[in-house]
Amino acid sequence: MASAASSLKAASGNDRFNDEAAKWDSNPFVHEASKHALKAIVAKFPALRQPPGETGLDVLEIGCGTGLLSSIMAPYAKRIVAVDAAPGMIDVLKAKLQKPDAPRNITPVAVLLEDPEDKSLPPQDEREPDGRRRKFDLITSHLVLHHIPDLKGVLTTMLGCLKSNGWVALTDFEDYGPEAKAFHAQAKMGGVERHGTNADAMEKLMNEVGFVNVRVVRAWSMDKSVEKYEGEFGSAGKPTQPGQGEIRSFPFVLCMGEKKYCQP
Repeated sequence: MASAASSLKAASGNDRFNDEAAKWDSNPFVHEASKHALKAIVAKFPALRQPPGETGLDVLEIGCGTGLLSSIMAPYAKRIVAVDAAPGMIDVLKAKLQKPDAPRNITPVAVLLEDPEDKSLPPQDEREPDGRRRKFDLITSHLVLHHIPDLKGVLTTMLGCLKSNGWVALTDFEDYGPEAKAFHAQAKMGGVERHGTNADAMEKLMNEVGFVNVRVVRAWSMDKSVEKYEGEFGSAGKPTQPGQGEIRSFPFVLCMGEKKYCQP
C-alpha cells in the first residue's frame, strides 16, 4: 500500500517542489518576494498587529512551501496554519520550527486542501478533535495561484475555510501580457498552469465564487534575471555563466475578498 506521503505527492500532480524543497530557501528572490508580500498584506489589514494579543487573527496559508511567508507573518498573527501539498516542503518547515528561535504559533500541515472540513486541519474545539474544523480570519497564499489548475475550486475551498467577514489576501506575479511568460525559465515550467494572475479575470472569478468587496490591486514590482531565449539557463533554471540572462521588472498583484457575514 502506498504511504500517505507518496499518495499526497501523486495527488499534487507536481514533483518539482518536493525535489526542490531542500534548496528552496537558498534563493534570495523568494525571500525578498515574501517580504514584499507581508508588507503589502499588513498595509491592507491593520488587524495584523505586532504583537497580536488575544484578539489577533487566525491565519491560514495555502501553498506555504517552506514557510517563508508564515514565518515572517507569525509575529503579527495569533495562530497560523501553514498548508502545502508537497510533503517535502512541509518537512523543511517542520525542521525549521524545531530551532530555538523559531515561531511557536505555526502549525504545518501536508495536505492537498480541497475540503474546508478536511480532518488534516485543526479542530475548532480541541475537546472535540473529530468535530468541525477551525475557521480563519485571513487566508493568504503567495506565488501559488499560477500553479493551480482549478482556480475556482481552490477559491471555493478558501471561502469555506473563512469565518464570517474573514478575508483572503492572495499575492502573485501579474499576468500583464505575453511577456509575463519570461518569469519562469524553461526548466522551471513544471507545474506552471498560467503565466501569472490576470487582475481582471481574477476579480471576476472571485465575485463568481461568492466573495464580496473584491479588489485586485498592483502592489509592488520586482526585478528578476530571466532568459533572453527559451532554454538559455539549461537544466539549472538560473544563470550559471557570466553574460547569461537579462533583468526584467515584474509587477505583483494583491487579490482581496471578504466572506459575507453569515448568521450563526
